[in-house]
Amino acid sequence: MTYSLEQINEILQGEIIGNTNQVINAPEQLERASTSEISFIGNKKYEKLWETSKACVAVVNQDISIEPGDNRAFIKVKNADLAMSQVLELFAPPTPIFTTEIHPTATIDATATIGKGTRIGAGCYVGPKVVLGENVTLYSNVTVLDECTIGKNTVIWPGAVIRERCHLGTDCIIHPNATIGADGFGFRPCPERGLVKIPQIGNVIIGNWVEIGANSCVDRGKFSSTIVGDGCKIDNLVQIGHNSVLGRFCIMAGNSGLAGSVTLGDGVIIGGSASIKDHTTIGSGAIVGAGSGVTGDIEAGKTMLGYPAVEAREALKQWAILKRLVRDSGK
Repeated sequence: MTYSLEQINEILQGEIIGNTNQVINAPEQLERASTSEISFIGNKKYEKLWETSKACVAVVNQDISIEPGDNRAFIKVKNADLAMSQVLELFAPPTPIFTTEIHPTATIDATATIGKGTRIGAGCYVGPKVVLGENVTLYSNVTVLDECTIGKNTVIWPGAVIRERCHLGTDCIIHPNATIGADGFGFRPCPERGLVKIPQIGNVIIGNWVEIGANSCVDRGKFSSTIVGDGCKIDNLVQIGHNSVLGRFCIMAGNSGLAGSVTLGDGVIIGGSASIKDHTTIGSGAIVGAGSGVTGDIEAGKTMLGYPAVEAREALKQWAILKRLVRDSGK
């Protein structure tokens, strides 16, 4: 897979600055790129790396303030980060090959419904009354338990488990070893028995275009459903507690977690390692910074930082005061 500068720009529809006759055979970050590779400058602070980079072409934002140089070129676009995704698609290798649509070692209950074009890999288990839509892909050792439904074009990678009565929408991606529908964490003290497990009899409902990262867990509701709305993107090692409800297009970064019955509006962003207390509501468009601890409701559009989390401006003031105290105490 090799492309000329002009061929790549046919896809990006940007403005070419400079020129190169170098054939492009791969994308790479600026510091590591060779003379046959294309790179990206998505922020002006990285312009300084261009001079020492060997990349022959860079996809750049329109506010670039440097020149490409001899036998090198820029492709100016409105958003270099989005354009990068298009370039990566050009060079993406094929996904793992299925030599047969349904592997002979897969176990599929006779009552399951399998849609046209669906592929099921080695060692998979598909339980009673499961419904798989058209063009679903189950890679090896995926488990889909009783009465689940999975929408068309959804891809589930090896080792993932979809517990009973859970429902996934269309065009989802479930990464390796993710678990959808494990029991919610519910126990109560009992004088006679120590801790008594509370039955978790609900399920999980996942919308369309959702991506769940590797080793993440979405717990089933104690009753009713845990809901992940359309377009949500969940990173690796994320915990979503029982009966939580996520709106559309929420983002949760790695190692973050929602306790039970948390409600997120649309477009909420949860930073890495942030933790959200149970029965908390976070309004649409709010941002919770990495490592923050949320103990109460957050209004729509607010940005919160710290542990416990407060509004970003207040957190920055507190940190500035602490720095001054530390500095002054050392005098």
